Amino acid sequence: MLKFNKFTTVAAALAATTLVSACGSSDDEPNTAMFTLGVSDAPVDAADEVWACFHSVELIGNSEGTQTFTIGEDTNTIEENDVCTDANGDVIANTRGINLLEFTGSASENLLSGVEVPAGNYSQLRLEMAEGSYVLVGEERIPLSVPSNELKFDSFTLDAGGNVAYTVEFDLRQALVNPVGQAGYFLKPRGVRIVDNMTIGHVEGSLAEALLIENECTVAPADISTPVATVYFYQGADLNATTLADFGGTENEEPYTATTVYFDGATAYNFEVGYLASGDYTAAWTCNTEDDPEADDAIDFISTQNVTIGSEGETTTVIFE
Repeated sequence: MLKFNKFTTVAAALAATTLVSACGSSDDEPNTAMFTLGVSDAPVDAADEVWACFHSVELIGNSEGTQTFTIGEDTNTIEENDVCTDANGDVIANTRGINLLEFTGSASENLLSGVEVPAGNYSQLRLEMAEGSYVLVGEERIPLSVPSNELKFDSFTLDAGGNVAYTVEFDLRQALVNPVGQAGYFLKPRGVRIVDNMTIGHVEGSLAEALLIENECTVAPADISTPVATVYFYQGADLNATTLADFGGTENEEPYTATTVYFDGATAYNFEVGYLASGDYTAAWTCNTEDDPEADDAIDFISTQNVTIGSEGETTTVIFE
């Protein structure tokens, strides 16, 4: 059975970018918007490839009715491919398989590009998934399932004449689980959130080697894909380390997200994380690189620092030294 490094492997994020701009009606009053939806991811340890199979995007609840965009069928959707297959090995029509590991950090690929939709309030956004998603580790292809083959997100508004962007982010540290006694992996709704692209930022950071040595962490691994430490992010400044929970933990402060630290093969130990909502955070680092989202793990945080995340895709530098 595949055993993921629970904490570091589940760092992946699927980011869907919704870009909205105005379109005018015949009487010059805007009543539609242009809609773009993409996918992005953060690195996943121990997995060589993580393929997610997308079928369609639905906008639910507007007064104009549900807007459905089927991949490979409707205008301005991404082209279908032959990655997603059923139990008989036959290609599933109108699907696009995307290897999430190809789109890390702030990189993304559009599922929809410039689709014109009615402006207004939508009660849900749904990503309709197909069979055939899987994780590849070495030569082993392990099924990845989504309950009910759909992912649902809360209400949002597309303003007529406006320009709005959203990111649907999947933090797989929380969302990807491997239940005991069940075959394969499951992608659950927890750890999935929508953020406004105008109010998010990204982080690039580093951790001093002296800190790793001092705290007996892994240093300069021969395999640079081996994580040496992990950095958690919690919303709010000046949080006490004793109140910080791991994923699945019982302490007061739940993590917003986390990312792993890697040796660059020369002298640096770097990390990055994308699509954090703007605001104040407490960043905490640890030598622990495993975190089972189904359990309360013992995580020893070594130090913390306050971090302020900007907006409009701004990148913030975080250095532990």
